[in-house]
Amino acid sequence: MRTAPTILHLDMDAFFASVEQASKPSLRGKAVVVGGLGPRGVVATASYEARVFGVHSAMPMGQARRLAPNAAYLVPRFALYKSISERVMELLRELSPLVEPLSLDEAFVDLEAGGVAWDERSARLAGVKLRADIRAVTGLTGSVGLAASKMLAKIASEEAKPDGLVVIEPGTERALLGPMSVRTLPGVGPATGDHLRRAGITTVEEIVEAGEDELVRLLGKAHGHGLYAMALARDDRPVVAEREAKSVSVEDTYDVDIHDRMRVGLEVQRLAERCVRRLRGAGLSGRTIVLKVRRYDFSTLTRSETLRGPTDDPAVIREAAARLLDSVDTTGGVRLLGVGVSGLADYTQEDLFAQAAGERAVAEGPVEEHTAAPAEEQPSLAERRWPAGHDVRHTRFGHGWVQGSGLGRVTVRFETPSSEPGRVRTFRIDDPDLEAADPLPLVLRGTEGGDETPGAGSQAVSSVPASLPKSWSGSGGGAATSRP
Repeated sequence: MRTAPTILHLDMDAFFASVEQASKPSLRGKAVVVGGLGPRGVVATASYEARVFGVHSAMPMGQARRLAPNAAYLVPRFALYKSISERVMELLRELSPLVEPLSLDEAFVDLEAGGVAWDERSARLAGVKLRADIRAVTGLTGSVGLAASKMLAKIASEEAKPDGLVVIEPGTERALLGPMSVRTLPGVGPATGDHLRRAGITTVEEIVEAGEDELVRLLGKAHGHGLYAMALARDDRPVVAEREAKSVSVEDTYDVDIHDRMRVGLEVQRLAERCVRRLRGAGLSGRTIVLKVRRYDFSTLTRSETLRGPTDDPAVIREAAARLLDSVDTTGGVRLLGVGVSGLADYTQEDLFAQAAGERAVAEGPVEEHTAAPAEEQPSLAERRWPAGHDVRHTRFGHGWVQGSGLGRVTVRFETPSSEPGRVRTFRIDDPDLEAADPLPLVLRGTEGGDETPGAGSQAVSSVPASLPKSWSGSGGGAATSRP
């Protein structure tokens, strides 16, 4: 392991919810929950104001509404989140060529490989500058952990939340980890945690005391060896710049179980086409087609078919998915469907369609690529949907966002990221003067780097959390401080 804390872990603070607060002045400082709003929806992200009520990610949306009935509940705007994430990742790549993204809002950076950090002081300065740059460019806040390994850097960023920076100095790792819960270590989820607790092991130090042989006996060879090494603060995993995708997939969960077999088939075809669009967008093709079906009783089935070569042909993938569906009993109803492609490659086997479709393709002629009817691409005014939180524009009142809709009406709050909280107005859903709009930038170009950044960090910490041992050092709000 390194002798300097030059591995950086960045975790954006309540990312989706923070983006929504930054773009909507009326929601700043208020409870915001982002996720699926249907009966089976789950929370994607909750703002820190919502977390006070016990709302957290992956929670059923119905439970969240019971805990925080007055929160703002919004449908995700993934295209906007992705564009902001790309700006953040650009800042990380300015620090080092070794950046390992884990998700839209999280990444590891090897500062030493970029030549920007070689000791505790230079690493801290890089972390402070990064947080300031993120705020200037995006108007958002991120928490930074710095340590000599990936595991410890991630633990440090978690302790830094929200809007802080924490450094774990080399040589202090064992003392810091010892009193922490076993759940702190990567790979220890609820099931493993309960298994260890029943064996009398609840802290990291108790893992060390139990010994490696006991861990192997309790958890198996691979998991036992790995967990014991982590308890000793041993983590030599490098920061990997390019994480090769293993599969591309899409899935949908339905508010009401689908019983009609024809409807199930049409949904699978639609998912196959969405999957192809993602494949082509990434410049990939794949050999193995995978179908996922979750039935009415929550049982989940997966079926796969491996072709003779990689493809991104929509007809081939649709037909393979349909064949896989033929082997699944959907009589009782379906609550989730998914289509994926694995065995990825960056080339396509041109004659694969003939190989996959065989004689039937010759007999029936080539299968044309299915395209959505114009009526589906451009619904009539009366059929338009208005997802809560999404952007709209009115010819008279300008830019706004949907607060809610129903009973033939849509309620809009008219405001922008740089305005004061706006007024609310209600329209018919078929109002010809109201249309969907693209999101506005969170930061005006003229204010980047200044103090007037719209939506900048409503959450800030001025010191290291009191629960941290004194060998931690951290900062909040950009100021470097250390615990005595």
